[in-house]
Amino acid sequence: MGRVERLQRDGGNTIAYAVTEGRTPTVVFLGGFRSDMTGTKAVALEAWAEKTGRAFLRFDYFGHGQSSGRFEDGSIGRWLDDSLAAIDRLTTGKLVLVGSSMGGWLSLLAARARPERLAGLVLIAAAPDFTERMLLNGLLPEDRAILERDGRLERPSQYSPEPSVFTWKLIEEGRNHLLLDEPLALPCPVRLLHGQSDPDVPWEYSLQIAKHLEAPEVVTTFIKGGDHRLSTPADIARLIATVEELVGQKSPSSRP
Repeated sequence: MGRVERLQRDGGNTIAYAVTEGRTPTVVFLGGFRSDMTGTKAVALEAWAEKTGRAFLRFDYFGHGQSSGRFEDGSIGRWLDDSLAAIDRLTTGKLVLVGSSMGGWLSLLAARARPERLAGLVLIAAAPDFTERMLLNGLLPEDRAILERDGRLERPSQYSPEPSVFTWKLIEEGRNHLLLDEPLALPCPVRLLHGQSDPDVPWEYSLQIAKHLEAPEVVTTFIKGGDHRLSTPADIARLIATVEELVGQKSPSSRP
């Protein structure tokens, strides 16, 4: 794997990242909520980039992985700022953003903020607006009362022995970045990948996203039996083929 380096941020914070040098478009991986840049998809894409001579960037948001800060102090806006700082300071030329789960939300926000940089978007079980549409709307009344009263709520996580922590700040600040209330115009092709056995983000959510996007081309692929992470060998092969199509190594008509 590429050497982990540090990007200086405000307040003495640092963002951990790893860059693979190569030709553009640069592929940038944006991970999910409480995930990090050592996950299966990020590492597999880095290996592909090294093998094919493609520029690639993976990084950890504030409070995630090897970056500084407490996870609970993070927010959608702060993680978007991290994403834009990484894109602006660590990449050049056109970009293909690959966003997983919450990273799909951040990818869409970054694409809206930097449309001139975009060559393509790949969204994996994307979860834009999840703080409002899934988290808050899915809470029992008593859990919502705890969240509003205490400012935080712990829930068991199926991906970690540590509980997931949701803060009221995350929900309130997330309202500044909601996307699905109006159409979103993007200048590049978009690919959505979603497992139909995803327990966290219903596969129908990708249909809603696709409906809201105004882009030159939007293709949605559903994987029967696929889970939320989509990290099996078959899933990874599909992801790489999708990215290859968007960076121009394959034309859509040449795909099997």
